[in-house]
Amino acid sequence: MSQMSFGDAEYAGKRKQTRREVFLAEMEQVVPWKSLLKLIEPLYPIAGNGRQPYPLKTMLRVHLMQNWFALSDPAMEEALYEITPMRVFAGLSLTKPIPDETTILNFRHLLEKNELAPEILGRVNAYLARKGLLLKRGSIVDATIIAAPSSTKNAEGQRDPEMHQTKKGNQWHFGMKAHIGVDADSGLVHTVTTTAANEADVEQVEELLHGKEEVVHADAGYAGAQTRVEREGLRWEIAAKRARVKAMKDGREKQALEKIERRKASIRARVEHPFRVIKRQFGLTKVRFRGLAKNTAHVITLFALSNLWMARRKLLAMTGGLRPQYAK
Repeated sequence: MSQMSFGDAEYAGKRKQTRREVFLAEMEQVVPWKSLLKLIEPLYPIAGNGRQPYPLKTMLRVHLMQNWFALSDPAMEEALYEITPMRVFAGLSLTKPIPDETTILNFRHLLEKNELAPEILGRVNAYLARKGLLLKRGSIVDATIIAAPSSTKNAEGQRDPEMHQTKKGNQWHFGMKAHIGVDADSGLVHTVTTTAANEADVEQVEELLHGKEEVVHADAGYAGAQTRVEREGLRWEIAAKRARVKAMKDGREKQALEKIERRKASIRARVEHPFRVIKRQFGLTKVRFRGLAKNTAHVITLFALSNLWMARRKLLAMTGGLRPQYAK
């Protein structure tokens, strides 16, 4: 057993739990660690005569915390020195070396190079399906714009060429789009694609379906989507355009249509939950990297983690785990 530092020993004796500690305690219990470690292990460096690699378990935990708390590589290194709960979660101690920003960067590059983000989402969803939380009887499709820096103050003297601008309402946005297919019953994300912001939502609809759903829910931006998917017996619940409803004369027919649209909207609302989690809970206010490839890996990883976050209470109840409480 490694010797504890004075700081870690002092932390171990305290009683108050912070929100961060509660969050990490919950994630400790719901992340399918064995499955994810098994996925990465064949690609992880083997200890040899040179510098000994940090344990894979440690680096995976550091990588997930980096995504949960929206930290850059240097900020993640500093957090491991400064924040005891994060250091403890990673299995590190101040009495031994802490991964530097280059080590953290190299681990992220390892995952990106081998395109493991979709595999991580797949393994998380397989775990949730085994728990009966991902039913896949219906899908909800939607997209969100993720802003990118529009500054040209860089080595190339230009904006990211893989990002584009688009107009939403009366406002212009520059960045990318994250398109998701969500399980209509649970609200969990089963499919993710990304494009530049100027691509129409409906162009990605076929890619967002897993093939087993019986019904697809979408907003008015997906009008005509049924002509792009060649599958019989698939029911489409697409919102009517507001202008069409508004133009109708007041009366029973309009009231009946408005009632139908409210029912459709109540189901579609579930697709907004994953967007809220990655943007508010995990802090994805702007893209972190340059180019679509790296940002795609980042976004897919965040949606995999959002599934665990949204399902955590049910998972804890199934495993008999207790949900920690923070002091008020």
